[in-house]
Amino acid sequence: MKKIIFFSFITFAFNAFAQDHFTGVTTSSRVGILNVGVNPAELPNLSKKFEVNIYGLSLNFSNNVIGIKDLSSDTDIENLLFTGDRIVNAGADIEYAGPGVAMKWKEWGFGISSKGHIKFDVVDVDPKFANAILNTDDITESGTTFIKNDYNQRMSGVSWGEIGFSAGRTVFENEKHRFNAGITFKLLFPGSYANAGVDKFQGNVTTVYDPNNPNNSAAYLTTSIPVNVNFSYSGNLADRFTDVNDYTSSVFGNLGGVGSDLGVNYQLKDSDKKYKINAGMSIRNMGSLTFKDSNNSSNSYVLDIPASDPLNLNIFDGTESLVEVEQILKDQNYLKNETSNKDFKARLPTLFSMYGDFKVYHKFYITGYLQTKMGDNNENRQITAQNSFSIIPRINLGYFEAYIPFSHNEISGGNTGLGLRLGGFYMGSSSVISTLSSNTKKVDFNMGFRWAFL
Repeated sequence: MKKIIFFSFITFAFNAFAQDHFTGVTTSSRVGILNVGVNPAELPNLSKKFEVNIYGLSLNFSNNVIGIKDLSSDTDIENLLFTGDRIVNAGADIEYAGPGVAMKWKEWGFGISSKGHIKFDVVDVDPKFANAILNTDDITESGTTFIKNDYNQRMSGVSWGEIGFSAGRTVFENEKHRFNAGITFKLLFPGSYANAGVDKFQGNVTTVYDPNNPNNSAAYLTTSIPVNVNFSYSGNLADRFTDVNDYTSSVFGNLGGVGSDLGVNYQLKDSDKKYKINAGMSIRNMGSLTFKDSNNSSNSYVLDIPASDPLNLNIFDGTESLVEVEQILKDQNYLKNETSNKDFKARLPTLFSMYGDFKVYHKFYITGYLQTKMGDNNENRQITAQNSFSIIPRINLGYFEAYIPFSHNEISGGNTGLGLRLGGFYMGSSSVISTLSSNTKKVDFNMGFRWAFL
């Protein structure tokens, strides 16, 4: 069976690396535009009067099954990922920080930023269900497997761009304390979207092996109870999502939504005009993307495959798009009770964040950062997010800074990384040390350059 329609997202994820972005840089005491991305209330704290962002790139991949040392040039990723009984979660996330500028003036700070996002996610996929779909070419025996999943199994991909307008103000300040508040208003530009969701699947996979002619072997799927399914797609991902170019060529679409960030910030000042404590809280990515492409479609059905008329999974050979899969199931009369929407919205990955950067001694700081998602990743039109926590010791010598992030991600677990900053140039990873010393399930990398003056 041709596996590309169900598994090309996975391949893209591993090829692209792949949700904490710019770890370490965004909470540095060298405050700049990247800090504003975490909390707009940081704007009045800019280290220089002006800053220009030239570029920034962050790549992040995490999963809960495959370790980096499990991979090799001949690794069969799909077999490895869906081996065992563990529900599979994986995410690939790319963020590009484009041109931007920020400035502070008296008690105020202002900024304009641009970003591009590419995301792919596998959410709560049952390995037995995935194997039934992906591995019909490898049938070696006859038998029946019962599958029961209590989640909405999803594969989804999305790309979008945004332009942010930020403002922050110091609302109270004396010799010891400073309180800031800030807001970012975002114009959103949806690019492409695709989602396939199968909610609370219960059913059987029956394999029929022909020892005389293995090519005639087949796998058949039936449902024990009717199952809710969703197919949504827009832009380039409607027809195909097997090529990274299908994502990168459509990051910025037409204007289709607004979003916002809100934040507050507190500083306990030090005697040298720096701070002893810099702490903040924010709610980010409130809003949604409205997809209005000419090939838009968001259809929800009830999937019912009776034992008297099982679905031969080989029927999907040659398919390359969700459109084809959906049409095949409709032609076979397995999809009932259609609910259809031409235009649809996808909710942004809203996050609650809080952090504290503590001056321990002279140039040595320790940062704690907590990120909690506010959406449900099981919902079909929810762009996913991950819960995470980081402890980041750092030394900041002014022009040079080094830091070691110790982080924990809800999908990949614990990781250790390393980052460096030289003037406006930065480069780092929250997992590079783990990658070299252990079988980490996360790989990430970030780098960029910004210029601050006056």
